[in-house]
Amino acid sequence: MSSILKQGKFVGSLDCGTTSVRFIVFDQYANIISQHQSEFPQYYPNPGWHEHDPEEIQETSEECVTQACAKLEEAGWAKESVKVIGITNQRETTVAWSRATGKSLCKAIVWTDSRTKNTVAHFEHLLSTVGIEVEPGQFKTGEEAVEALRDITGLKLSTYFSGIKLRWMIDNYREVQKAYDEDDLLFGTVESWIVYNLTGGVQGGIHVGEVTNASRTLLLNLCTLGWDERLLTFFGFRRSILPKLVSSSEVYGHLSHGPLKGVPIGGLIGDQQGALVGNKCLRQGEAKCTYGTGAFLLFCTGKDIVKSGHGLLSTVAYQPGPGAAPIYALEGSIGVAGSAIKWSASEINTLAASVPDTGGVCFVTAFSGLLAPYWDPGAAGLLIGLSSYTTPAHIARATMEATAFQTRAVLESMKLDSHTKLEHLKVDGGMTNGDADIGGFDVVRPDMRESTALGSALLAGSAIRLFGWDISKPATLTEVNTKGSRTFNPHMPEEDREKGWTAWLRAVERSKGWDEGVYE
Repeated sequence: MSSILKQGKFVGSLDCGTTSVRFIVFDQYANIISQHQSEFPQYYPNPGWHEHDPEEIQETSEECVTQACAKLEEAGWAKESVKVIGITNQRETTVAWSRATGKSLCKAIVWTDSRTKNTVAHFEHLLSTVGIEVEPGQFKTGEEAVEALRDITGLKLSTYFSGIKLRWMIDNYREVQKAYDEDDLLFGTVESWIVYNLTGGVQGGIHVGEVTNASRTLLLNLCTLGWDERLLTFFGFRRSILPKLVSSSEVYGHLSHGPLKGVPIGGLIGDQQGALVGNKCLRQGEAKCTYGTGAFLLFCTGKDIVKSGHGLLSTVAYQPGPGAAPIYALEGSIGVAGSAIKWSASEINTLAASVPDTGGVCFVTAFSGLLAPYWDPGAAGLLIGLSSYTTPAHIARATMEATAFQTRAVLESMKLDSHTKLEHLKVDGGMTNGDADIGGFDVVRPDMRESTALGSALLAGSAIRLFGWDISKPATLTEVNTKGSRTFNPHMPEEDREKGWTAWLRAVERSKGWDEGVYE
């Protein structure tokens, strides 16, 4: 059949999200030629727990590749037209598997999972008392230790990050502890697990970790882009369990099986950084916000690491190739956005639009604590301001506005850190319409909203210079995704906007500290 099919030049992107996987085939202009998406199961065995089955993620990924290739051929194109693929993934989600069998040792702990509050409390106590080594034989303790950890990693101690989740796995799962003791344990975030399996698994699969994902582990030195021995000692890990670090754009290996057997994997990136690249926010001062299960705002700071004084994280935005200077970003992470819509009601948009305001209701969607800029793992979801006047429509509108208020909170911090007032915000994903009114700025949404997948595709294409793309030269990407965009302008009176903002801040204060971690 392939002899009668057209031969083209396309790039594929495997987007492994929190609730689903999709494989998208793009042309050089970011037109979608073929795609397939499938959801995979979510597991919530205890309050605050959120798990995935790593094998189910892998099986779903391979199904998406197979089905998208079948659709590509149905559209008249040979699957050989796909010259390279990239992978983007939910970050922080932690996978532990056996070196000997290639099988996962337990379910993956998802980034939203907050079971590790006591583990965080333990390491907070350790920072306070023993401290962290900053130079050979020189330790810092207390607040100096907290700042030293941030200086090395760009991060705060939180249930959010992979190193804390891995420590919990070793301490609480006998199979993981045994594998660690016998040096049979391999650790990775989702891109590491997917690449390992796509390149052969136990039969020669490669164990690599990409730097934007590694920068979410609490184990990476943000300056050197290497695993930091001081951090491994502090958290109690041996280096042999860790993947080899790689850049965001290079040929790592080739697919060992399936319809794209032999095709190189040329781009890896965490999903939020992928959306930054996909929106072509490659220069210092450009920002985007992606709405999915959570919402994530990244502000490109160029080659400078900017340390936030207002609750944001410093992170790697991307590394354009092996040995290349990395590009950094400030990030504000919001744990709950689209998942609040799924939790509340399928008809929420219609309900929310049926009333002009929330009727005084505020909804703090702290289902797994609060991330940026508050960083309170003990915060709890709070619905406040209810009265006899309240209807389901008011609650629906409060749910929609919750994400917009959290986005504004992050932007207020970003404005203070960058000394720049944002005039417009590039967004992708759903749930974008309300932010203009709540934030008081223009919201720009591209017509082609698959920015996360496009980011990994651009990095993969750049690795083999497909279409002349070079991620370090933004001018080579000028013809990508130029179909247009829609701008949402603020219409809410300033007095009403500030009244809602003040009420939201009061509600957040009331949600804090409900279930704090305990040092054990």
